Formats: sequence, C-alpha cells, structure tokens
Amino acid sequence: MRERRDPDRLAQAGQLAMLLEVSASPKPGNVDRCHDYPDTRYEDFLASSVAVYPVLMRAASSRARIGRLIFEAVSASKTWHKGGNTHFGAFTLLIPLIIGGGEQKAAHDAVKSTGWEDAIEFYRAAQIAGVRVKPVEDLDLTDPESFDRIKRERLSLYEIFSISASYDLISNEWVNGFPRSFRYAEILRDDVRRLGLNDGIVMTFLRILSESPDTFVAMKFGADVAREVSERARVLTRDFDLDKIKSFDEELIERRINPGSSADIIIASLFIALVRGWI
Repeated sequence: MRERRDPDRLAQAGQLAMLLEVSASPKPGNVDRCHDYPDTRYEDFLASSVAVYPVLMRAASSRARIGRLIFEAVSASKTWHKGGNTHFGAFTLLIPLIIGGGEQKAAHDAVKSTGWEDAIEFYRAAQIAGVRVKPVEDLDLTDPESFDRIKRERLSLYEIFSISASYDLISNEWVNGFPRSFRYAEILRDDVRRLGLNDGIVMTFLRILSESPDTFVAMKFGADVAREVSERARVLTRDFDLDKIKSFDEELIERRINPGSSADIIIASLFIALVRGWI
C-alpha cells in the first residue's frame, strides 16, 4: 500500500494543474494567456484556480462527498469571476483524483462509491455553472424532473455517468477508471522532457484532441466539426511546428471552437504528473 500523500501538496498540485493548463499557449481554440473569448477571459480561469483551493484541501482530506465537493468548487469559483463556466469538467475529474491521492484505483473506487445525493449535488453544480450540455431524453441536466427521478430511483452519480459514457469524455473517464488521464500523464512527462513545459503541454493537448472528438465541440457544432478538429490536430502531432499550431489556434478562435473537454483531460493529466514529480 502506498503512503497517503500530504493533503496540502495534493491541493496545490490540483491548483497548479489548472494554472499551467490555462497558461500554456497556443492550445488551439482555448482561452490562454495570449487571447480571451468575449465572455470568458484568461483572468477568470486564474481566479477560479485560486478560489477553489480550500475545496481541494477538503477533497484531499476526504471530508465530504464527491458531489458536494463539486458543488462547493463551482460555488467558490463563481464568487471570484463572472466569466461563465471555467472549470466544471476539470473539477469533476480533479476532485475524485485528489480524494484518491492521485492513485488510479483509489480514484475509481471513489467514484464507484457515489450515491444519489452526489448526483443531486452534481446537477445543482451544473446549473449554477451554466454548463452547456447535449439535450437528452434520459436524466437531462436541465430537466427539473431529473431531480425527482434521481431521488425516487436512488440513482448514483456513477450510474448516471454510465449512461453518458459513450458520448461524453468526462463521463467515460469516470466509468472506466480515468484511463486517458493516467495514460496522458506519462505522455505529458515525455513531451515536457523533449519540448519543455509550455510546448510539452501544448503537444500533449493536441494528442488528446486528436484521439477523440471533443465532447464540447461536438455538442456545440456537431459530430462532423468535432471529427474535423480531431483530424487536423492529429496532423499537427506528427511534427511540432509552432507556426502551424498558432495558425490552427487562430482559426478555431475565429470560429469560436473551444475544445473544452480536452482541456479538462490535460488538467487531470497535469495533476497526476505533478503528484508523481514528473514535471
């Protein structure tokens, strides 16, 4: 059995992962230190990353349920900026990873142990975060009837994520034990050693984007656009050319295409790599 990691260090790693992700540039389509979106600025992400530290500490000390911690994280984030949804997906990944001490099995065990109360808190968090979601007939996040059904059928958050795992990257990570987050942490380690910290993060982000169509892009622009973005990212992973990456970034910003789910995965991978001392 591994020794339990220091809670303060776990929370710091989560915070630093969010700061490094938003500061890495250019990550095509994402807000970063070089450009904003009209409704969300770089500084909003910085404020969110700082505001959430006490919640990450509670997660590291295992003092609350996952759903409650996600709700508290979103609430803390919203008190310090008006830039909309900055880190909802990242919180959903980071909190169980922190509860698990950065260990894959422990994090998976944590999400499998969620109950219906976690689901209610998660839905509440999504509403105050203003999360854009794919409309679905079954347990839609925006449908008030979903709350009643969750309570009535005692549906756990893990069970609900199992429903959306086929089309949602974050749900898929939860249900399958965070495979991308951990695999890309190792890839990130190697990319950073080869390219340096900023460019290594950018390259790993492109690899994540190239592997799976981004959930956020697919939801907002459709599956064809999401596949197009992934294919073009795949081409850029073959040879790190900063000018070509900047050009792709500028195009996606112009088209308002923001691969937010891929950014959430890179945050999780950054956290894992930081906890292990790889970067």
